Amino acid sequence: SFDFAERITGICGNNGAGKTNLLDAIHYLCFTRSYFTRLDAGNVQHGGHGFRIEGDFLLQDNHGSYRDEKAVCILRETGRKEFTVNEAPYDKFSRHIGRYPCVVIAPDDAELITGGSEERRRFIDALLSQLDAEYLKHLIRYTKILQQRNSLLRSFAETGTRNESLLDVLDEQLISPARYIFSKRKNFMVVFLPLIKHLYKDVAGKEEALELYFESELLTASAAELLKLNRQRDLITQRTTAGIHRDELSMQLAGQPFKSIASQGQRKSLLFALKLAEMETLRKEKGFAPLLLLDDVFEKLDEGRISNLLNKVCKENEGQVFITDTNEQRLSQHLDAIAIQYQLVRL
Repeated sequence: SFDFAERITGICGNNGAGKTNLLDAIHYLCFTRSYFTRLDAGNVQHGGHGFRIEGDFLLQDNHGSYRDEKAVCILRETGRKEFTVNEAPYDKFSRHIGRYPCVVIAPDDAELITGGSEERRRFIDALLSQLDAEYLKHLIRYTKILQQRNSLLRSFAETGTRNESLLDVLDEQLISPARYIFSKRKNFMVVFLPLIKHLYKDVAGKEEALELYFESELLTASAAELLKLNRQRDLITQRTTAGIHRDELSMQLAGQPFKSIASQGQRKSLLFALKLAEMETLRKEKGFAPLLLLDDVFEKLDEGRISNLLNKVCKENEGQVFITDTNEQRLSQHLDAIAIQYQLVRL
């Protein structure tokens, strides 16, 4: 059991002491799932049969008054997961997304910069889902129909028969959520991409030739046209080859692919810029700062970038921040240097 008395909490301990687990418990209460593992069973203590996570939140409404909420996540030994707020259960966990906005920065997030387009789409989708419940509904619907369409295309190849009228029905069902998702992403990027560039300059401490682009096949053709144009190719490849599930956030440095030429420090700076832009967007839309969870972020960062980052997240940001580090002295020195009150949790 932990009580976080200060706005800034440092969590120190050796590797394997449970620092990341503590952050993940907070993430569970915000998103109903783990940030670090895909399966809930992976978070059950060795020898245990399930888990219970309980957290007390203090929320400020638009009128400036505060209210207490208790969120509880339970994984039963049967594998069934339950989630309640003030003892009221959710029929759909997706309804909880956005209630307690939260941003995580962790070592594996480097995939946002070095990985494929799917990582960046997932990042944008997670942010937009916290802002807009309708977006999340359309995304769930699109993903479900896309899986059905791909399954149907595979079955055509396996059975040697084609029911293209059924394919027509699925195509028609894909169009509406595709339009909504594309429109939201396109409009969002107009504001979001310049914000990332601005924050990158702040974290890096200098101007660099960073360029960001939103790429989508729907910029040149409608969802209906894309499905029609690519049907023969889809039948051959047994998957849906065009659509919003191929959208990309393209990143370049001095005209070259960013991940190919950027240094470790530049990659970290862009990762932090993406996450800080997420944090700023949530703060602006929600009217209060999201929770910020920083897991082991100081590795491979020079002193200047650490100082710039902590100034951004601890001084310029009024939200609650949790920072883990294996080196208690390093963390204390950096927090002391920006002259801010904090508490240390030692594990």
